[in-house]
Amino acid sequence: MKAVEMWVAAYVLNSLWQVPLVLAAARVAARLVRPVGPRMEHRVWVGAVVVEVVLPGCQIDLGSVVRGGWAVLEALLRNGLGSGGTGEQTRIVLGPGRVLGAGLLNLPGWLLSALMVSYAAVVVYSATRLVLGLWQTRGILRRAKPLAGKATWVVEAAMGSCPEGVQVLISSAIAGPVTVGIRRRVLLLPEGFLEGVSERDLQAVLAHELVHIARRDFAKNLLYGVLTLPAGYHPALRYTMARLAETREMVCDEIAAAAVAGRDGYVRSLLRLASMLVVPMPARTIHAIGIFDANSFERRVMNLTTKRREVAGVRRVVVVACVGVCLVACASALALRMDFRPAAAGASESGKRRHVGVDDVKIAHKVQPVYPLKAKQDKNTINGKVVLTVIIGKDGEPENIQVKQSLRDDYDRSALDAVRQWKWEPYLLNGDPVEVETDVSIIYEIAK
Repeated sequence: MKAVEMWVAAYVLNSLWQVPLVLAAARVAARLVRPVGPRMEHRVWVGAVVVEVVLPGCQIDLGSVVRGGWAVLEALLRNGLGSGGTGEQTRIVLGPGRVLGAGLLNLPGWLLSALMVSYAAVVVYSATRLVLGLWQTRGILRRAKPLAGKATWVVEAAMGSCPEGVQVLISSAIAGPVTVGIRRRVLLLPEGFLEGVSERDLQAVLAHELVHIARRDFAKNLLYGVLTLPAGYHPALRYTMARLAETREMVCDEIAAAAVAGRDGYVRSLLRLASMLVVPMPARTIHAIGIFDANSFERRVMNLTTKRREVAGVRRVVVVACVGVCLVACASALALRMDFRPAAAGASESGKRRHVGVDDVKIAHKVQPVYPLKAKQDKNTINGKVVLTVIIGKDGEPENIQVKQSLRDDYDRSALDAVRQWKWEPYLLNGDPVEVETDVSIIYEIAK
């Protein structure tokens, strides 16, 4: 249970600054891809939502990954450029340290428990709202009425023919057209809507809603609702979801405009419909997708009326720049991640894992690992790396050594036998010696 509490504390703490960081990167990326069109911008916001939820829970030591990859690349280059000799060697790569039981935050056990309970309450509240929204949507569907009389042929005339599997119903619980359903795909029209709308405007509405159905936006919206439960408390995530909804409507507008009377006619229909549907939905559902679902009408109209000039090669450059911005943001978030660990015995502080530079973890005595004799004689000798996680005591002696990345038993034993004899200079924090955890990489190479 303690581990769960610490994970929750780390998730909440990291989300406080990582989610806004991802949002800032997404805003830059969205601005870069805007000339390409709303589809690419929509993908940026979808990716931002996923990263904002997942990133705070990632426990990746980016420095170790980079150093490990560099060591492997060095080994490959060395083997590829070797002269074919028969010498063997072991190389040592030291990682940075992480102070155990000390940090910037001091969270007692009762505060961790309170944070856990508060977080669980927020998630349960959000999940309850999600379920109630689905229940409300189901109730609206149950009370909806099928088309009858003149309404039937009016819709059929505007739609041409109803796509297979799509049902059109009338509901008094909505103020504007919406689409709902996953397996049962339903287009809901407000009661009395057909009497006050022209055939051209009705064609625009139906085209827009049918695009939502074809894209399965109702199911996607529900999926986003479930996905964002862990970080739904964050205002930056809610802002990201709003931008996702805005660009989703812009994508549907472009597709629908191409299917009817063109952009100019579609925009005029949007303006007339907006003047009709000024009353807010009396029983708003959380998941239903409608033509005026996003509060971004002005930008949608501007997107349809602005002419774009396609520049050769601009799409590829923009996409590369967008990916670069996102990678830099994610790498920065992982590099500055804060983790919680149990306090070391006798330690008075607990909280964030404090990172220590490679040069600050100084070795007083080092024994070079011996290349295993059997490995040198074996025709199937392999080159590779053994990574050890070492906890250095307050006196500088290795207290605990674990194999983090194994190569083979004989290589592992060689690395363990050597590192057990090492001694570090005690690391001082505020003048007091503290325990430090670090990684030691032993790279075994033999020229064939």
